[in-house]
Amino acid sequence: MDDRISVVLADDHPALRVGLRVLLDREPDIAVVGEADDGDAALALLQTLLPDVVVLDCQLPGRDGVSVAAVVQAQGLPVKVVALSAYDDDRYLAGMAAVGAVGYLLKNEAPGCIVAAVHAALRGESLWTAQQLARVRRWQAEVVALRESLTEREQEVLRLVAAGLSNKEIAQALTISVRTTDFHVSNVLRKLNLISRVEAAVWAKEHLETTPSRQS
Repeated sequence: MDDRISVVLADDHPALRVGLRVLLDREPDIAVVGEADDGDAALALLQTLLPDVVVLDCQLPGRDGVSVAAVVQAQGLPVKVVALSAYDDDRYLAGMAAVGAVGYLLKNEAPGCIVAAVHAALRGESLWTAQQLARVRRWQAEVVALRESLTEREQEVLRLVAAGLSNKEIAQALTISVRTTDFHVSNVLRKLNLISRVEAAVWAKEHLETTPSRQS
């Protein structure tokens, strides 16, 4: 029976996957058992192969890395998620922390760090640094403050924007005038420091949909 650590690599850059595979396969106790170049393929591999560890890029075509990790957590798959990213971004840090990733590594880190991370992940060790966790807490506090700056009506409007409704459709759904709807949408964009409805929809899906509205 193969008692090596089974690893799936999920990244949309072939050259990086080749490099990671060579790096990890050199380790006598690690075996790369699958590769994926998009989120849906990565999730299918994780559900089928149930590897010990997945090295998961945050930005994948289709379903992104945070969404993949969220399904892994929701389904209780016995897979340790090591997040990998080219971006030292608070949003990705907070997203991966919220869905149970054991750590967050940057792609420009020393190769030995990734090997060590796979070993540590299997041992159940956290790879998060104190600095990263402080940034996650700060980001979460900022999101809460932004969400609470919205009135209950503005949160309703934002949810409908995220659902793809036009201002006219929102007005009909909430039995308010189109002018009032325009006013609410403008206020939401201003308060959240966003430019477009698309950005507002993404913000809502990330920070509003899964969190109860503030009661006034």
